[in-house]
Amino acid sequence: MRILVLGAAGMVGRRLIDRLLAEGTIAGQEIDVIDAVDVVAAEIPATGRITIDVKASDVSDPDEIAAMIAKRPDIIFHLAAIVSGEAEADFEKGYRINQAGMSHLLEAIRAKGGNYRPRLVFTSSIAVFGAPFEEPIGDTFLMAPLTSYGTQKAICELLLNDYSRKGFVDGVGIRLPTIVVRPGKPNKAASSFFSGIIREPLAGQEAILPVADDVRHWVASPASAVGFLMHAATMDTERLGARRCLTMPGLSVTIAEMIEALRMVAGDEVAGRIRREPDAVIEKIVAGWPRDFAADRALQAGFTADPDFASIIKAHIADEKQRAAQAGA
Repeated sequence: MRILVLGAAGMVGRRLIDRLLAEGTIAGQEIDVIDAVDVVAAEIPATGRITIDVKASDVSDPDEIAAMIAKRPDIIFHLAAIVSGEAEADFEKGYRINQAGMSHLLEAIRAKGGNYRPRLVFTSSIAVFGAPFEEPIGDTFLMAPLTSYGTQKAICELLLNDYSRKGFVDGVGIRLPTIVVRPGKPNKAASSFFSGIIREPLAGQEAILPVADDVRHWVASPASAVGFLMHAATMDTERLGARRCLTMPGLSVTIAEMIEALRMVAGDEVAGRIRREPDAVIEKIVAGWPRDFAADRALQAGFTADPDFASIIKAHIADEKQRAAQAGA
């Protein structure tokens, strides 16, 4: 069993690899090799039985993608992407990495021919939807993105459906909610502040809130994101039919509800470290994002998410304590 993880150095990619290493098996088979690929080499410690092949590579280079597929990975997790804010700011880069990268991957798989038909799990986004929205957004709602990032992800979804229909891949696309709380430093995603207003106050730092308290958004935890990926890699795809992409379950919460949950878990002093500083650019981007979903297909297919936002905060605190303990060991 060989697994290829594209985007292995990212937060979700690293957590996914940790989960794979911890379990040692997937779909009832022992994992032999994990190819961990990203634009920068992921820092993954050597393990015993499972071979970890770490590589720095560019997913927009068709020759490099072809070399990865030449190893015939059984399962491919495609997490590599230019995030929303950066994709909007750098039009060419967004299309080169997000859209062309997916095209090169699918073509490399198709070119192998024969009986090679790997499971391809692709991380899409709720950004494939654009206003005006129905509430909640159901599984048959029109994909009509209002950002370049959303458009790139929507194109990839259509490609995944078609290549799966033709039998070249066995694809599953999972539209991730915004993942919070992300550890570490903010990234270039326009949604970065959703994690920042929790992460920074808990770390004793001030956080900037660029949007109004009544902004509502669809979120899930990092642990749920990894759970989505694992289930997508092992589920029976026959039940999906021709529509291979699903909106993942999550929580529809307002900024005010997030802050109240922070206050409940960590106290007034921590919640008081949030400073409101409106940003017109981010406000405009966020205004075009969906706020609530009825993720019925995903739930029926066995995907599960977090019970409430306080649970997400508590899980982040526990993760940070574990990370600090490991760093001090």
